[in-house]
Amino acid sequence: MPAFFTEADADPNAIAGSAVALLGYGELGSAAAHNLRESGLTVIIGSDDSRQADAARMAGFETMSAADAALRSPLIILAEPDESLPSLYFERVAPALHVGDTLIFLSGYCLAFGFIEPPPFVDAVLIAPRGNGAALRQAYQVGTSAPSFIAVEQDSSGKAWQRALALARALGALRSGALEVTAQQEAELRLFTQQTLLPSLHHLITVAAELLIREGYPPEASLLELYLSGELARFLSEGAQHGLLNALARSSQIAQYALLSRIERFADSKLVHVLENTLEEIRRGKFAHEWASEFANGAPRLAALRNKRAALTLWQHEARARQMRDSAARKDA
Repeated sequence: MPAFFTEADADPNAIAGSAVALLGYGELGSAAAHNLRESGLTVIIGSDDSRQADAARMAGFETMSAADAALRSPLIILAEPDESLPSLYFERVAPALHVGDTLIFLSGYCLAFGFIEPPPFVDAVLIAPRGNGAALRQAYQVGTSAPSFIAVEQDSSGKAWQRALALARALGALRSGALEVTAQQEAELRLFTQQTLLPSLHHLITVAAELLIREGYPPEASLLELYLSGELARFLSEGAQHGLLNALARSSQIAQYALLSRIERFADSKLVHVLENTLEEIRRGKFAHEWASEFANGAPRLAALRNKRAALTLWQHEARARQMRDSAARKDA
């Protein structure tokens, strides 16, 4: 069974007296910076993006180039997106590394697929809260968190675990606990969810909505029933909190019977093969290298896919339904 860590396992003294160099001040970097600062750490923002640097200065952080920030601290958090992180690392971070430095990854992607290979004289750790930057920040502010993944990929100093846990605690990533995984596992699990559950759910909702509208149900009512009311989100939220089976048990008896008596209709063997093939592509690195090529070429296919999806007339119905819902909420406020 993998290890599971809580705040009680972390010793803040493991990083006492050390500033943290945080490279990147996007949504995730900004959230991490504020959480760390409010946990009592000195945070230096390293960014070569003038807009990010300006935003960080306005928030009261000391800012400098990514290369200078990497030189200033032995604790270096890499908060750039996965696709742009390799160039930042090789051009700005790698030349600045010293013996005993600690590289902190917030995603296992670049480690898992070989885009970054830390030198043997540094520590390399992974702290990966589940969720985006906004969720990380909001959870910290209200005193909660989502579970996190944590790993030590390279322990040159012999102190990597102590530093990783202390930093995870400061980020707020241990409040709901952190499960030990490898960077490979973290990256593959995240990609698997992104490439199976999310697209299948998106497709199922849109196909169901188109069917209902075609059969004469009001578009606004169809979309409110399917997802705009938030009922689906509430069910998944209860599943996250109490377990999926317990969330079902909290539903009405007719809802329970409807789900359990019809679930086998969706037990298609073809679906299993799709899931297996998708996981195999991820494990072989096929998707990672496909995306690296796409990103290097300016992401033309992504733009085309976005435009194709945006052309669905369904979104016009959605806009009207959201406007109706939101205007009613404003009147009640």
